[in-house]
Amino acid sequence: MAASLGFKFRSLLFEIPTLQFRPVFLLSSSLPTSLSIRSFSHSLRLHRPPYSSLSESSSISTPPLEDSISSPPLEDEDLDPMAEVCFLDPEVDPESIQEWELDLCSRPILDERGKKLWELVVCDATLSLQFTRYFPNNVINSITLRDAIASISNSLGLPLPDKIRFFRSQMQTIITRSCNELGIKPVPSKRCISLMLWLEERYETVYTRHPGFQKGSKPLLALDNPFPTVLPENLFGDQWAFVQLPFSAVKDELSNLRKRNAFGGSLDLDLLGIEIGERTLVPGVAVASARAKPLAAWMNGLEVCSMEADAGRACLILSVGVSTRYVYATYKRSPATTQEAEAWEAAKKACGGLHFLAIQDDLDSDSCVGFWLLLDLPPPPV
Repeated sequence: MAASLGFKFRSLLFEIPTLQFRPVFLLSSSLPTSLSIRSFSHSLRLHRPPYSSLSESSSISTPPLEDSISSPPLEDEDLDPMAEVCFLDPEVDPESIQEWELDLCSRPILDERGKKLWELVVCDATLSLQFTRYFPNNVINSITLRDAIASISNSLGLPLPDKIRFFRSQMQTIITRSCNELGIKPVPSKRCISLMLWLEERYETVYTRHPGFQKGSKPLLALDNPFPTVLPENLFGDQWAFVQLPFSAVKDELSNLRKRNAFGGSLDLDLLGIEIGERTLVPGVAVASARAKPLAAWMNGLEVCSMEADAGRACLILSVGVSTRYVYATYKRSPATTQEAEAWEAAKKACGGLHFLAIQDDLDSDSCVGFWLLLDLPPPPV
């Protein structure tokens, strides 16, 4: 790593039942002074297809592949809100797209019958694949979804993916059944960053311009935010600390992950439109364990979403999957620890929600066994 995760230590040490809380620094004195966070929509490579009318049928029909790829993009003001998207980047090898992100949910739009329209939105993490299709509410089932997934593959000459991620727990039964019938692994996960931000962009540029748009309509399937539960024993570490790394060092660590094929998770920051200065300090949590490698392996299978410093409960909360939150560690509440937690959250907000989780053999180590770059996002408006 370009910088040690265990730097700027203070001598303060708090004893707690399961982990030791060792604050690394007082973030309030180290907050970045200037950040430039670009709008995600500026980076979207969206195909704007010609007009396609809504169908009352549950079957899927898509524009010819060559039309989908060759049609020039349109400016936002020229978008037809009733148009559907069927796009595969011609410069990308279809075989390389092995994981999809999927959402199937109602939109704040009424159809001719006065019923809410549903929409299927599919992409991959790089937005090389983009697909949308409206459905009437009376055909929403696993068979419709299964046929739609198969049609995307057939229409675009794209192999079925190994995995499909989705972030709505309420749709787990339908999505899981559809995926199982096609031999695809369903993965409940809020690490559908590209999908969630694309939905936010579609809300502003598509849904609000649809003639059936219902202003003020609340999402039918709101994202879960359950009360945090006890952390499983196999996920315990020995020590943890609030830490910070220059953004350049974060990128170096992510590069090392790819080279070593180590445990962890990255994000495409260029695609997400996040611009942070190389010396800007990104907040994180470092965890030390005598069994760091098994701990990192367990974490790797959890679809780690975000970490939260809850000053009110005096604890760290780990969010994984789509609806699971764990009390990751607790600490003794005091003015100093409360200030530490609040400053850490402030630093995360200043970085546009960007933060990280690092697992090490020792807090003073210069290397990581596991490293996850995380992004704390508000739920999409649909």
